[in-house]
Amino acid sequence: MTRRGLGRRLGAVSAVVALGIGGTVTAAGPAAAVPVRAAASASAAADVDYATWQRDVQRVVDEATPYVAERTADPAGRKLALVFDIDNTTLETGFHPWYQLPTPAVRASLALARYAHSRGAAVFFVTARPGIIAAETKWNLQSVGYPVDGLYVRDLGDLFDEVGAYKTRKRALIESHGYTIIANVGNNTSDLVGGHAERTFKLPDYDGALS
Repeated sequence: MTRRGLGRRLGAVSAVVALGIGGTVTAAGPAAAVPVRAAASASAAADVDYATWQRDVQRVVDEATPYVAERTADPAGRKLALVFDIDNTTLETGFHPWYQLPTPAVRASLALARYAHSRGAAVFFVTARPGIIAAETKWNLQSVGYPVDGLYVRDLGDLFDEVGAYKTRKRALIESHGYTIIANVGNNTSDLVGGHAERTFKLPDYDGALS
């Protein structure tokens, strides 16, 4: 699929994603120049300062990293995994228009995912994005540097489920494949409720402004 074709395909469902059927990413290092916010989410994110968000995300990742280091120090043959949400957890969806492809990574989340993967942990993504953009979502994640051991999106049978219940079910499915989920990272309560993870790490959503 060409870049233009990909843009049109994402555009057809951009309103769905902008209505909150997704997740986010994190960043490390010096703050980048403030990007243009996506038109569909501008009203929600208008009061969110980009640099402040970067710092707040980094604080959470700074807590998660030593924990991941400890848990991956001696896996003892166990299959360990991290689970990430996508919109505003791993990708900066709320700060970039859908047609600017690929959507940049939340740099702190990217660093955490790559660090965990380098120490033998699998990296999974569980998002409420619709299945129609599964391929495009995977392409975006991989193109900005994420290791992707698995991607779970909402198919037709999931569309009417409450998001927290849907995401809990997908984490249970990952566990059924023999993985121990040592960390679950998201920016919305619905990303994190329901168990099936040793620890949860909540990134800021500022009372739903970046949900």
